[in-house]
Amino acid sequence: MKRIIVITAIFIFGILGARIAGADIADLQTKIGERNAQIAALEKEIAAYQGELDKLGGEASTLKNAIAELDLTRRKLLTEIKATESKISAATLSIDSLTENILVQENRIGRGNAGLEKALRLLAEVHRENPVEIFLNENGFSGAWREADALRAVEARLTERIRSVKELKAGLEQDRTALDAKRRELTGLKNERADRKRIADGERATQQAFLTSTKNKETNYKKLLQDRLALREAFENELLEYESQLKFELDPSRLPQTGSGVLRWPLDTIKITQYFGATAFAKSGAYNGQGHNGVDFRAGIGTPVKTALSGIVKGVGDTDRTCSGASYGKWVLVEHGNGLTTLYAHLSLIRVAEGQGVSTGEVIAYSGATGYATGPHLHFTVFATQGVEVATRPSRVCVKNYILPVANPGAYLNPLSYL
Repeated sequence: MKRIIVITAIFIFGILGARIAGADIADLQTKIGERNAQIAALEKEIAAYQGELDKLGGEASTLKNAIAELDLTRRKLLTEIKATESKISAATLSIDSLTENILVQENRIGRGNAGLEKALRLLAEVHRENPVEIFLNENGFSGAWREADALRAVEARLTERIRSVKELKAGLEQDRTALDAKRRELTGLKNERADRKRIADGERATQQAFLTSTKNKETNYKKLLQDRLALREAFENELLEYESQLKFELDPSRLPQTGSGVLRWPLDTIKITQYFGATAFAKSGAYNGQGHNGVDFRAGIGTPVKTALSGIVKGVGDTDRTCSGASYGKWVLVEHGNGLTTLYAHLSLIRVAEGQGVSTGEVIAYSGATGYATGPHLHFTVFATQGVEVATRPSRVCVKNYILPVANPGAYLNPLSYL
C-alpha cells in the first residue's frame, strides 16, 4: 500500500507544477487593458478629426477652409501616430504575456512528464508482482483488495493527467502560434509608425509650401486653383491625344467573368465618391468628355491602401515631379495574372518597388491628395492588362518627361465589374 501512496504523491507533485509568474501575467493583462483603453480614446479623437474634415470637404473651397483642412489633417496624423505607438505597446505587452504563459506551460509540462515517467515506471513494477506476493505483502486478501482499489484509482488519475498534459501541449502550440502572429503584427506596426511619421513630415512641408505660395491671400489661392485646373486640362488633352493613337482591340476571353468578384476592395472602409464613366463631374466638362477612368474612394491622408489581388508591381511613380498638381501624383501599378492590372493613385506614400511581388490585401501605399485632387481620396483604375503599359513620354505642357500608365480608352474597365 505504501508503494501506491508513493506513486500517487510523486505523480501529483510532478504533474501540477508551481504556477510561477501567474501574478506577472495578470499584471501584464491589466496593462494591456489600459493600452486598449488608450487606443479606444485616441481612435475616438481620430474619428472626430475625420468628421471635421468631411464637413470641410463639403463646404466651399476657400483659403480659410484649405488652411483649416491642412491643420486638421496634420493633427489627425499626429494622433494616428500616438494610436499606433499605443498599439505597439499593447502588442509588446501581449508578447510578454504569451512568453510568460509559454514558460509556465513548459514548466508544468516538464514536471508532468517527469512525474508521469516515474509513476509509470513504479506502476510497471507493481504489475510485475504476482498475487501471492501481494497477499504476503499486504497480510491477507483484504489488504490485497485495498491495494487493487488504490491501484485502479491511481491508474484512473494517471489517465486523467495524461489527458491534461496533452491539453497543456495543445495550448502551448496555440500560444506559440499566437506569439508568432503578435511578433509579425509588432513588426507591421513599427513599419506603420515610421510610414506615418514620414507622411506627417510630408504634410508639414506641403502646408508650409502652400502658405508661402498663397501669402495668406484669398486672391492668390483662387489663382492657384485656376492654374492647377488649367494645367490639368492641358495635360489631359495631351495624354488623351497620345492614348487615342495606341492600337488596341479588347479580347474579352482574356478577362475574368464580370461579377465574379475576383478583386478585393483596396480599402478597409468603402465610400465611393465618384463612379466609373459618365459621372456628373465628367458631364460637367472634366476628363475631356471621355468619362472617369476609374472609381474614387473617400480616404483621409494616411489611410492604408491594399492591393486588390496578388501580382507584380509593374511600376511606381510621381507625376508631380513633371506636372505638379496635374495628374495622378504618386501612383502604383500592379499586374495580376488573370488579365487585369490595377492602378492606385493620389497616394501620400508608396511602400513597394517596381518588380516586387505583392499578395492580396497587402498594404502597398497610403492614400493622399497628390496630383490633381480636390480633396484626399484614392483613385482606383482597372485596366485590361493586354492594353496598358508604363510609358516615358515628353510633355509639351510641362516641358519634361512624364512616367505613368497609359492605355487606349478601350482598355479602361469598370472596377465595379470585378470588385
